[in-house]
Amino acid sequence: MAKKKIKKEDLITKYMEHVLDNGTPPASVFKFAKTHGFQEADFYQFFGSFEALQQAIFVQFFQTAETLLDKNDDYQSFDARNKLLSFYYTFFELLTANRSYVLVALDSHRDHLKNIKTLSPLKKAFTQYIAGLDIDTIDLKQEQVEKFQQRSLQESAWIQLVLILKFWLDDTSPAFEKTDIFIEKSINTSFDVLDVQPLRSLIDLGKFLFKEKIQMS
Repeated sequence: MAKKKIKKEDLITKYMEHVLDNGTPPASVFKFAKTHGFQEADFYQFFGSFEALQQAIFVQFFQTAETLLDKNDDYQSFDARNKLLSFYYTFFELLTANRSYVLVALDSHRDHLKNIKTLSPLKKAFTQYIAGLDIDTIDLKQEQVEKFQQRSLQESAWIQLVLILKFWLDDTSPAFEKTDIFIEKSINTSFDVLDVQPLRSLIDLGKFLFKEKIQMS
């Protein structure tokens, strides 16, 4: 009996289900293919390894968030601050819908999320998204300095996303409402810094983080 062909989306779904059922990735691509009735070679048509598949899952979360936002007419009229807020809320709603998988995938990496390979393609997609927002920065009239400024902005935005992700992983509040508060305060602070008006938001964010650290420890 010929084995069925499998689609990329089906591979992702079956992989996530396996991780949720077993708490670990499959032992091998061969066993994964055999269990689900498809040819091992079909897996490699889409992914070179389980690590590549894991990376694709987080990129898919990002792409789904982008697609949902692109279909929203209100989003198209937003300024950069509100576009980024909308992205974060949408992205973390998707993560929340898949929280059990994300916890398994990232739990052992909580303290060094910024540099783990699993999130590398997500970082590339996200920083490209940040570049496309055309966030206003100080006009320094020097091309090399402005390029450095843009790279710094993208790297800072990535660090911000990682911090929010770590906060969300640790958040136990109903409906993750504290993560929503953290998102809003983080975005407001970062844009206030760009507007050279940081003090009030920095103090506000600092008080919030201090309070949460005391409660979570």
